[in-house]
Amino acid sequence: MTYQTDHLIETLYAQTEHFLETAVREWQMLPPERLAARPAPGAWSAAQCLEHLNVYGRYYLPAIEKAMAAGKRRGHRPAPVFRSGLLGGYFTKLMQPQADGKLKSKMQAPKNAIPQETPDPIAMLAEFINQQEAMLRLLEAAKSANLKQAKVPISIAPWLRLRLGDTFLFYTAHHQRHVLQIQRALAGAGAKTATAAPRW
Repeated sequence: MTYQTDHLIETLYAQTEHFLETAVREWQMLPPERLAARPAPGAWSAAQCLEHLNVYGRYYLPAIEKAMAAGKRRGHRPAPVFRSGLLGGYFTKLMQPQADGKLKSKMQAPKNAIPQETPDPIAMLAEFINQQEAMLRLLEAAKSANLKQAKVPISIAPWLRLRLGDTFLFYTAHHQRHVLQIQRALAGAGAKTATAAPRW
């Protein structure tokens, strides 16, 4: 798929801002017990979903920053158009929810990204918020990067490298997938609205 680079970065930035605002304005207002509650036996709680996303952020955010720094040293210049690679486009489509919010496929999380049974909801949410702020800074810096030439190794197979633009797309699609899961978890646990008194 082909994107206008400026528009792509703006879209990813807006989506990340949405994740951040949702976490700060809605989830941070809920009591920790609500974030920790499982909506059904065997289903992940909101806190577990946050930990899962944080695991990816711990890997990808430094990897993206490293790739952009390497591109800068090599003299990479931004290009007006970004074309997604075959592998990157496949991963993004696999992760991205459909327009109605339904998932195209069910996926099993890698072993290293399976959350604990009872992660600390306060710590997980705080880390998630920090990661969204870091992602916004990286997207701002990406305006001067080349989204095709800079490459990022993927977490499950570091010998495979995605274009920087595809990494941003995949990472954001993965967040979209699990933010919807968080919303379902909260709804299933009886938290359709953030009316509970905060206990932070």
